[in-house]
Amino acid sequence: MRSDASLPPIIVSREDAERLWALCGLLWETVPKIAAFLEEELDRADTVACADLAADIVRMGSSVRFRDEATGIPAQATLVYPGQEDADRHLVSVLSPVGAALLGLRPGQSINFKLANGRMRRLTVLAVKNPPENGRVFRAA
Repeated sequence: MRSDASLPPIIVSREDAERLWALCGLLWETVPKIAAFLEEELDRADTVACADLAADIVRMGSSVRFRDEATGIPAQATLVYPGQEDADRHLVSVLSPVGAALLGLRPGQSINFKLANGRMRRLTVLAVKNPPENGRVFRAA
């Protein structure tokens, strides 16, 4: 378990939080570590109405530019629901360690998290681009 004092504050829309809580309930038997990490993130998140979510907060469908602090190399990813991930198109599932870590962050925030192999990583969000309200948003199936 992590100390909340060392974690950046995060904000998640109520709509995303509801969908992700439901998803967590389905994950405990197959990927308990990811389910636990995502639940920890949702537990500590401030939830707001979609209309009140600032434009620079990582949410489902966000295109995020971030830096891996271990390598200093920037990367780009779009946060999607499971089953929509595609490495060639830089679509990262919210159930991946990186995806769960990015959720709710904004530019300038960093987070430490554990990779599937047990190694610790630190990411810093550099920029966030969200699709327009009427644009294509990746939704749970």
